[in-house]
Amino acid sequence: MASSSKLVLVMCFMISAFGIAIGAKFDQEFDITWGDGRAKILNNGDLLTLSLDKISGSGFQPKNEYLFGKIDMQLKLVPGNSAGTVTAYYLSSQGPTHDEIDFEFLGNLSGDPYTLHTNVFSQGKGNREQQFHLWFDPTADFHTYSITWNPQRIIFYVDGTPIREYKNSESIGVSYPKNQPMRIYSSLWNADDWATRGGLVKTDWSQAPFSASYRNFSANACIPTSSSSCSSISATSTSNSWLNEELDNTSQERLKWVQKNYMVYDYCTDSKRFPQGFPADCLNMASSSSKLVLVMCFMISAFGIAIGAKFDQEFDITWGDGRAKILNNGDLLTLSLDKISGSGFQSKNEYLFGKIDMQLKLVPRNSAGTVTAYYLSSQGPTHDEIDFEFLGNLSGDPYTLHTNVFSQGKGNREQQFHLWFDPTADFHTYAITWNPQRIIFYVDGTPIREYKNSESIGVSYPKNQPMRIYSSLWNADDWATRGGLVKTDWSQAPFSASYRNFSANACIPTSSSSCSSISATSTSNSWLNEELDNTSQERLKWVQKNYMVYDYCTDSKRFPQGFPADCVQNI
Repeated sequence: MASSSKLVLVMCFMISAFGIAIGAKFDQEFDITWGDGRAKILNNGDLLTLSLDKISGSGFQPKNEYLFGKIDMQLKLVPGNSAGTVTAYYLSSQGPTHDEIDFEFLGNLSGDPYTLHTNVFSQGKGNREQQFHLWFDPTADFHTYSITWNPQRIIFYVDGTPIREYKNSESIGVSYPKNQPMRIYSSLWNADDWATRGGLVKTDWSQAPFSASYRNFSANACIPTSSSSCSSISATSTSNSWLNEELDNTSQERLKWVQKNYMVYDYCTDSKRFPQGFPADCLNMASSSSKLVLVMCFMISAFGIAIGAKFDQEFDITWGDGRAKILNNGDLLTLSLDKISGSGFQSKNEYLFGKIDMQLKLVPRNSAGTVTAYYLSSQGPTHDEIDFEFLGNLSGDPYTLHTNVFSQGKGNREQQFHLWFDPTADFHTYAITWNPQRIIFYVDGTPIREYKNSESIGVSYPKNQPMRIYSSLWNADDWATRGGLVKTDWSQAPFSASYRNFSANACIPTSSSSCSSISATSTSNSWLNEELDNTSQERLKWVQKNYMVYDYCTDSKRFPQGFPADCVQNI
């Protein structure tokens, strides 16, 4: 044995019976460790409350240490305006090489959701954060927050629903918490330098004292410091099912549901933090097919595929009854619109992050009422989408270039521009860079818009759903030109737009080889970590100062209660 703690572990697991079930009174199993009376044990030991005021918070810890087990605690969090406060509930050993398993509840303004922050440390190293919002108000009543910790995995549960599974990845060189017994700690404290919207929202001390409540603690676990604690219950008994617990199919589906709808941050998709590649354990953490695709694209030593494609090879004409045509040996595609129908096409491939370029020449002369749409999109009610839409106008008046970003089915992030050239006179390049940190819209290499990932402040971001490229030319004279005041002049029909020089330097998750043909560090994959340098930032400012005609982040009529949170990130 390498250490006494390892010997304890082996003893707990090698003898024929082990584990201890505890359904405990707080006064019997916990010590209040700080707070000068701000922590109280009430109701004959069945209730514990922590409070925080401007002078101090408070906290407690158990008398026992645990080495693997199933830990349950019911919490009711600080109600009302909890911004700046953190309610922490976690397992931890001590010292610079400590292990730790965290639930931390980051408060927010009244009406905004708490952020449930989870993390796992092993040998003093963490940086494995996942954050969630919850599907209920955690301040209105008690809810059960559980940790199953065994040699194979750590599972975080909320009211019996798994929200995160962290698997043992020692087989690929990642340390795992297994040798150090840990205590349960909980505290309520002020962290308004970082906890709420990155520290932008401070604690409102007029609301103090803040209070959180605890009840119904139980630990079905091994207590290695007790001579009998690991031998009182059969290793095969139902009460010790946590020892080999894993998620069945139903639980896996619930986990996917939570992560799809309520996860707001995942370290395994944050390439800004990990520019040299994601941690090796990310491959073990994949909880859905889309996430697995993402991790595979980034964890293997080479990824990405560059495509400079013929239209007949890479696209399907999807509608229009012959109004869309592929010409010039696949180098040119045209769409047309008449009074009966428009037309459209889509890519054969789906993409998950990349740099997409297309040259377009728009409908000339009187294009009022027409829309030429060119965009990335997934499908379904919770789809993601990244839009270029060109809203036609009367002869001599400029097109309106409309941009938008959708995530989980929600858009309303419009910015609109006029252009500094005539987009009908010749072809111009319209490009989208989409990576885990940001989306950048370019026109002829000039950035016109940057939309940053704001998951850290609770705004969803398109990152898990592969998207196809779509384009269409259609009639929208009920809204497209001057809010629908100017109608399509059908005497000008057929209207026509042209496309050429498509390229996608991107990951194609449905292809077995598409993510492994180009080095992750090669220049051709610079889009993965692309951000705007000083020169590009100045060009962006020039465009937005001189050619932006609408910005959702300045439209107080649409947002009388305050602008969307991502506006702060995207200034």
